[in-house]
Amino acid sequence: MLGLTFKPNTDDMRSAPSLTIVPALQAAGAEVVAFDPKGIAAARPLLPGVTFAQSPYEAIAGAHALVIITEWEAFRALDLQRVKASMRQPIVVDLRNIYRPDEMAALGFDYHCIGRAPLRDRGS
Repeated sequence: MLGLTFKPNTDDMRSAPSLTIVPALQAAGAEVVAFDPKGIAAARPLLPGVTFAQSPYEAIAGAHALVIITEWEAFRALDLQRVKASMRQPIVVDLRNIYRPDEMAALGFDYHCIGRAPLRDRGS
């Protein structure tokens, strides 16, 4: 999981989507490994059972899926080929639409975003 805070460039956890998403994933049996550039200290007491990584790549390593919750600029700049190579399955759930679906498909990701028609519905 990348991004835990309510919005980028802050450690604000008030009303953060991660406070709902993480417990739901854990209840479904997921082991959550997360990274946030500024929010780990604030998130740690609010998200028990989460393993906190020191970098986005550490959080992604060995993941069955990647969920992007907060649109930190640093996440836009990730080496996506490195991301894919380090994952068990190249599944990305992008809740902030930071990537282009056509580019993610071309890289071989099973990419899911919010509020956009699937590529097959766009004639791509």
